[in-house]
Amino acid sequence: MSDVQEATNQLLDVNLHGNQRSIQVTESGPRSESEHLQVTIGATVPTGFEQTAADEVREKLGSSCKISKDRGKIYFDISVESLAQVHCLRSVDNLFVVVKEFKDYQFKETKEEVLKDFEALAGKLPWSEPLKVWNVNTSFKKKKTKRKKINQNSSKEKIDNGQGDKAEERDDKKGFTNKTLDSRILDYYENPAIKEEISTLVEDDLASCKDETDEGSKEETPEVLKFRVTCNRAGEKHCFSSNEAARDFGGGVQDYFKWKADMTNFDVEVLLNIHDNEIVVGIALTEESLHRRNITHFGPTTLRSTLAYGMLRLCAPQPTDIIVDPMCGTGAIPIEGATEWSNCYHIAGDNNPLAVNRAANNISSLLTKSQIKEGKVSWGLPIDAVQWDICNLPLRTGSVDIIVTDMPFGKRMGSKKRNWNLYPACLREMSRVCRPGTGRAVLLTQDKKCFTKALSGMGHVWRKVHTVWVNIGGLHAAVYLLKRTPQAFVHPVEQHGERTPW
Repeated sequence: MSDVQEATNQLLDVNLHGNQRSIQVTESGPRSESEHLQVTIGATVPTGFEQTAADEVREKLGSSCKISKDRGKIYFDISVESLAQVHCLRSVDNLFVVVKEFKDYQFKETKEEVLKDFEALAGKLPWSEPLKVWNVNTSFKKKKTKRKKINQNSSKEKIDNGQGDKAEERDDKKGFTNKTLDSRILDYYENPAIKEEISTLVEDDLASCKDETDEGSKEETPEVLKFRVTCNRAGEKHCFSSNEAARDFGGGVQDYFKWKADMTNFDVEVLLNIHDNEIVVGIALTEESLHRRNITHFGPTTLRSTLAYGMLRLCAPQPTDIIVDPMCGTGAIPIEGATEWSNCYHIAGDNNPLAVNRAANNISSLLTKSQIKEGKVSWGLPIDAVQWDICNLPLRTGSVDIIVTDMPFGKRMGSKKRNWNLYPACLREMSRVCRPGTGRAVLLTQDKKCFTKALSGMGHVWRKVHTVWVNIGGLHAAVYLLKRTPQAFVHPVEQHGERTPW
């Protein structure tokens, strides 16, 4: 019996005894302390897509969700056991655990009194449970980072030692197969981390392996944490600035915990969110926005993955739908679609060869991640990248179910003047390839005047269903949901009787 087969049998044997899981965290570990802890999680989401994010939370976590008055934020209650699932939400940018919410905070009249109250507020807040959640979240992130390093190091060792199937090693000349083979062997064979890998395979991230917990308890030495306070303020009636509020509240936090303030290399980020008379104090659970999850090759107008998810969800994709992004740029929309709606087929196209190349590289990177995560060679993703002319798509009439795209704003890409010719031609060609009666389109643009004018001449083939107002880097833009009318497409005919390019 080979080493790999033996290790596989060991893995199966452990999984068969899953109900009597041998990998349990001791009572001193963070999980037992907060196993049944219920906390409120806050999430920032793309403005305009708060309801979309709330729907996703209800569907995936089964939690009721409250949309904040402050645009771009939602709040929901979860148990700490669901924390790993929260990080997998597709519509949220940043996450934080709520320490305390003040729905109607009474500000004093003078700046000095208000800032003094902020300093005193830090010592009156219920920090205990939110810090437990932060601790669990931090150990979860450390374990994830450690697992990545194990995967990378093991892959290098196995390549050096010449392990793996010989036929697949020959294919490695093309640069890809052996890496996924190594990660597959690792999942079943890496003995020092076998407990951790089993925990991963059964998808129980919070039930971290005992070795990890023991290691954490050994490292439990008195250590002064570093922190910073970030204040986000909205409203015109405040007599203080965001920096002043963060400074004085941070002073109170430092006096209470005896932590060390550090604006760049911090362990804990305390959030002070102020919207009119509403104050929410929280602790950040994400270091960088989750919207960067898919893209490795960025372009001048790369769309956020969270916004791409919201746009795709608007058109409610169904299994076997053909979804096209005719102006894909770096491919953010079709890549998000292929990740979340893998039972649909996604086509990414653009007229710029550099954009198509970036999209292809992003697809390749995502495929590599997917195969390493699954630990096996996959058949690929249901997505293709093509270079084409938006006004003359190489697609059959009525062959596409959904079109989702980010149209040129005329700022970084294109120009406002060119949009007056481009938008009508795009809408006409989209109406040709989109299926009459059932087809739909979700289009993002900041050039609302030009789009409205172009759409007014397409009333026979497109019907506007809904508009979502969004903020893209400070620009006020709109996402239009259009429905294809049942009317069949008729090619425009020029005076001399020949068809136009579209």
